[in-house]
Amino acid sequence: MNSDMAENENVHQSPEKTVIHTELTPTEDGDPQVTVAEVVAELEGKNTTELTPVYEAIDHFVSNLFSSPPPATAQAEIEFTYEGYRITIHQDGTATFRKIA
Repeated sequence: MNSDMAENENVHQSPEKTVIHTELTPTEDGDPQVTVAEVVAELEGKNTTELTPVYEAIDHFVSNLFSSPPPATAQAEIEFTYEGYRITIHQDGTATFRKIA
């Protein structure tokens, strides 16, 4: 894991280094899908341009969860596989990345 990820106080990594808990924060353009790609790229030591675009894995569901969210009482979450990680994103912005490959 690179130093940027290690310095982020919102990232909690399990001792096995296979489960990452973080809070998605908006990028400059405000797209949470970009943030998902950035987290995975950082975990894998790659540039985001080396990864498959997130929308090919999940379309715009991640963006819609934040741009037009259901009521908070719905406690909505999205779960999908992307670049060897099983990713769960909760409506409140918390996310879990589990290495599966």
